[in-house]
Amino acid sequence: MMTYWIPEEPCMLPANASHQVGVGGFVMNDKNEVLVVQEKHRAPELAGLWKLPTGFILESEEIFSGAVREVKEETGIDTEFLEVIAFRHAHNVAFEKSDLFFICMLRPVSSEIKIDDLEVQAAKWMALREFVEQLLIKGDNMFKKIIDMCIARIGKRYCGLSVHKVVSKFNNRLSSLYYNVVDDQRLGCSSHDSCSTSCTSI
Repeated sequence: MMTYWIPEEPCMLPANASHQVGVGGFVMNDKNEVLVVQEKHRAPELAGLWKLPTGFILESEEIFSGAVREVKEETGIDTEFLEVIAFRHAHNVAFEKSDLFFICMLRPVSSEIKIDDLEVQAAKWMALREFVEQLLIKGDNMFKKIIDMCIARIGKRYCGLSVHKVVSKFNNRLSSLYYNVVDDQRLGCSSHDSCSTSCTSI
């Protein structure tokens, strides 16, 4: 896209978008099984890896709804967003852009898998122990740390960031603010009704 800055001064328009935003869904059922996929289009070194469903956020899409959508598209599983467990910031990734990647914990509300044939080769519920024992996961320090935090959250030893709808007095617009709320001493963390339509003004 060509642009022209009319004032006779340095152009203040950004060159283009600096970041892409991705999400990954950690979904575990009441049998301690994790929802995993094998991608159709992957690097040779990732052959055989069972991984979390992941994808990119669409324009004007929320992080929490994007995670739910990606899991649904790839696996057919309906989920409810709980928390952002962690996020990664990396640079010079695709198209030399910076990358923000959010790991979200989701609760499954269905169980029958129906894969997306365009992107996914296979999907299944995999025992948590089997999932974390994969060599490619055990050998990756960052991904192992992410899974450790997910497991700690399940064991109530860690609290992620839940989403809260707020309206700022600066612009009177509704926004999604992600923050940690601890309700009690048992690390139950935030109540999971924070995606409701109720809002708070700040």
